[in-house]
Parts: sequence; structure tokens; C-alpha cells
Amino acid sequence: QVQLAESGGGLVLAGGSLRLSCAASGRTFSNYAMGWFRQAPGKEREFVATISAIGDSTTYADSVKGRFTISRDSAKNTVSLQMNSLKPEDTAVYYCAAKRSWGTYKPLTSYDYWGQGTQVTVSS
Repeated sequence: QVQLAESGGGLVLAGGSLRLSCAASGRTFSNYAMGWFRQAPGKEREFVATISAIGDSTTYADSVKGRFTISRDSAKNTVSLQMNSLKPEDTAVYYCAAKRSWGTYKPLTSYDYWGQGTQVTVSS
């Protein structure tokens, strides 16, 4: 069992930045690939970014590539999402997820554990 807790969401103006964090507890964090997903009102949850268990590989959605950066700190059992140049269309609830495996994974159905989410609102 892995427990995940997101933090760092909030309200920001377009063009601004936010840094989301996800704290993991319960199992050996370094055995888990991690992902960030988001869900806007009335839309399906979508992939944002993923990082491998040891942090040597990352993958991003085209819509955030070059603006968002995923990273992990195994000493602190956290994964972060640095979001720059935010746009109103980035407004969503952001979720972190964990999968007990080594690679990077885009499909949300790949993940075993999910956090409760944190709201990000980007105003124009």
C-alpha cells in the first residue's frame, strides 16, 4: 500500500509558475514509477508527466512539454511538478500516481495508487 498526498496547488495568473509536490509513504519509494495527471471540469483525466523509479527517464504530454518539469527526491520520498508559463487551459485538479515498476507510463490505467488531487487555477 502506498499513500500519496499532493500539495502546492493554488490560483495563479497566466504566465506564472507553480510547483506541485507529492509526498509518498508506505512502501519503498524508489521501486515506484510516478506520474502526474490532471482533470479539468467536464473532461476526462489526462496524462501530464511521468518519471521512472530511479529518475533516469521522463515523458511529457505534448501540451506541457517545455513548460513543465517532473522530478523526484528519493531521500524525501517526494515527486514534484514544476509548472512554468502557465495557461488558463492548464486549470484542473492535478493528481499524482504510483506504479510499482521501473519504466515510464502514460496510461492512467497503468497506475496502482492515486492521491486526492490539488486544484490549480490559472486566470487570464
